[in-house]
Amino acid sequence: MYLAPLHSFGFPSSAKAFLSINNTTHISAELAGLGNAAFYVLGEGSNTVFLEDFQGTVIKPNFLGIEIIESATHYQLKVGSGENWHDLVIWCLEKGIDGFENLALIPGTVGAAPIQNIGAYGVEVEKFIHSVEYYDLVDQTQQSLNAKDCEFDYRDSVFKHRLTNRVIITSVTFSIPKDWQAVAHYGELKELSNPTAKELFNKVVEVRQSKLPDPKKIGNAGSFFKNPHIAKDHYLQLQQHWPTMPSYPIDNTTIKVPAAWLIDQLGFKGKKLGGIACHPKQALVLTNDGTGSGTELLQLAREIKQAVRNEFSIELENEVRLIGKTGPIDL
Repeated sequence: MYLAPLHSFGFPSSAKAFLSINNTTHISAELAGLGNAAFYVLGEGSNTVFLEDFQGTVIKPNFLGIEIIESATHYQLKVGSGENWHDLVIWCLEKGIDGFENLALIPGTVGAAPIQNIGAYGVEVEKFIHSVEYYDLVDQTQQSLNAKDCEFDYRDSVFKHRLTNRVIITSVTFSIPKDWQAVAHYGELKELSNPTAKELFNKVVEVRQSKLPDPKKIGNAGSFFKNPHIAKDHYLQLQQHWPTMPSYPIDNTTIKVPAAWLIDQLGFKGKKLGGIACHPKQALVLTNDGTGSGTELLQLAREIKQAVRNEFSIELENEVRLIGKTGPIDL
């Protein structure tokens, strides 16, 4: 199976086999033939890079549909994991269900949202998740986890650890309060005065489109690195040498600093290595002009990571999932 159209970085890789699943009733039979062979569960490929040919089966869940249960205080939405995330945000706005607007234009599927605990502009999706339903490939049973048991953290969840390569998410149930409050304290959203949900949505889309390259035009997987969380004492030491370093307090002892700012200070913005580049408008995004290779991507990403470590004593962690011959690899 040719994978270039299935991941937004667009490397011309292939998989040994491809399996599309859209029915939980027949999921056991469809997966039975895999045995112990390597596999990878793929959504829209917006946070996955196939660095080379994958010697296993790519499984694509295509569970669709939206069910609504409305109470006096909340909307509860059960959404198929194969639904497009941005389309869901638009659908909710059109129905008068506000809350997802800060998460507009984040690429990918609904099923990928809890895995990554997607977030933007001061909001993370865990705020709205009631439960996640999935098929357990080991037990061969349909199961559900409540939000607490998903072990959400910054761009992290149980699905990246104990349940990695073990489950196929079939649906996500969201609980969205009717008592909506605008979240407009982050970045360019502060320019808005008493915004409506639609105004927040429009601003988020405007900013993202101005800063981030369209993967349909140039290969990329969005933010390549996570924004690091560091100890407050470490930040105060760095601030003596870098007084303009931005910061976002997490709690009394931990500070989040923008990875893009760190990378930009070291002169990587616009730097190219073969067909791979650090985007000239957003240092957090690495791109493929159509001629790049997985080797070049790893080389530039590792160079950035090493430079940040040397200058700031900060360890960057890739947000993008990097897939080699038999599965995920470390940067």
